[in-house]
Amino acid sequence: MKIEKTEEQALSTLTTLCSRSEHCTGELLEKMRRWNLSEEAQARVMAYLTTNRYVDDERFTRAFVKDKLLYNKWGRRKIEQALWQKHVEAQIYQPILDEIEPNEWKAQLLPLLKSKRRSIKGQSDYEVNAKLIRFAMGRGFTIDIIRQCLDSDEAVDEFEDE
Repeated sequence: MKIEKTEEQALSTLTTLCSRSEHCTGELLEKMRRWNLSEEAQARVMAYLTTNRYVDDERFTRAFVKDKLLYNKWGRRKIEQALWQKHVEAQIYQPILDEIEPNEWKAQLLPLLKSKRRSIKGQSDYEVNAKLIRFAMGRGFTIDIIRQCLDSDEAVDEFEDE
């Protein structure tokens, strides 16, 4: 069921939506497409929203990256993929992701690996590490961060204590 909206209705709905939470231009354009708004009307609505700072892709990206890293425990690759799906441009999100120190990625991954290690069954350390690597890659962490976590003294001590 498609709901058609006029330009004024779309503007009202989107200003309310953007006042409540962060959204990116890609999400808003998709909503307007579903409402069968003409390209010219979409452009006028987006110009208004951008000019009045209802929508700001950089601000959205900073909040999105922070949330996904701290609360969802996602790695860089998974965050990049999600932003790409939301049609956020790479020149916006790459510098923001580059600001994050490798230690922050490790601080998120190490407890995940420790927790996952308890539930993994394997006949050898090699098999267990392979399963941990697959798990961490599924969370979007890069192989270099995964290796650093698995090779770190902290991880080895924690794994041996169990």
